[in-house]
Amino acid sequence: MYALIIIIVLVVMFLAAALRVLNEYERAVIFRLGRILDTKGPGLIVLIPVIDRMVKVDMRTIAMDVPPQDVITRDNVSIKVNAVIYFRVIQANSAVIEVENYLYATSQLAQTTLRSVCGQVELDEILSEREKINLSIQEILDRSTDPWGIKVTLVEVKHIDLPEEMKRAMAKQAEAERERRAKIINAEGEFQAAQKLADAAAVISEQPIALQLRYLQSLVVIAAENNSTTIFPVPIDMFKPFLQMNDKK
Repeated sequence: MYALIIIIVLVVMFLAAALRVLNEYERAVIFRLGRILDTKGPGLIVLIPVIDRMVKVDMRTIAMDVPPQDVITRDNVSIKVNAVIYFRVIQANSAVIEVENYLYATSQLAQTTLRSVCGQVELDEILSEREKINLSIQEILDRSTDPWGIKVTLVEVKHIDLPEEMKRAMAKQAEAERERRAKIINAEGEFQAAQKLADAAAVISEQPIALQLRYLQSLVVIAAENNSTTIFPVPIDMFKPFLQMNDKK
């Protein structure tokens, strides 16, 4: 009886040590006596206790935050930049064999690459062409982590911390730019108005009667809007036709 119980216990212990269940997003790199055997999963896998060793690898996309890095840009401006990278393991064997800790290695590589890329460009380019910076960092990381079986899918620069004096200088620059644009728009409006007046003067010079018609129209507008007595000077040119008719008589 005791022997049967011992056998059952040993069988249970063997099965507990030999059977593993992996989720859909997990893979197991199997080592047998120190040598890599195969990559298994997902589902139920069987190991030989003591002889086989399993290293589980998560195949899902990982979002890793890159802490703020002190960067000196090409135009000698000191800033702090942080980012986030998205990557996933595509070859579990390489992620286990080629690098000791692929998460730590990827994090350190992302920090140094972020400092290197941002240090090679000027501050204005970092602020205005962030998409270009993101793509450059992604390409470098993807190329460097490819031997580790890792695919970097996306890099995003999250925040750029500028010195206070630089913020004040940029605010002044932006205000000066807005004033410049306002003056240009105002000057363009004055130019267009002057051009229209010049065109109107050219028309009136060719047709003097147009000035008299405009004068009469102004009288009608004034009479409609104001009921009080209005003294309005009358150009003598309006009476010339009548004087000429009187001379003919």
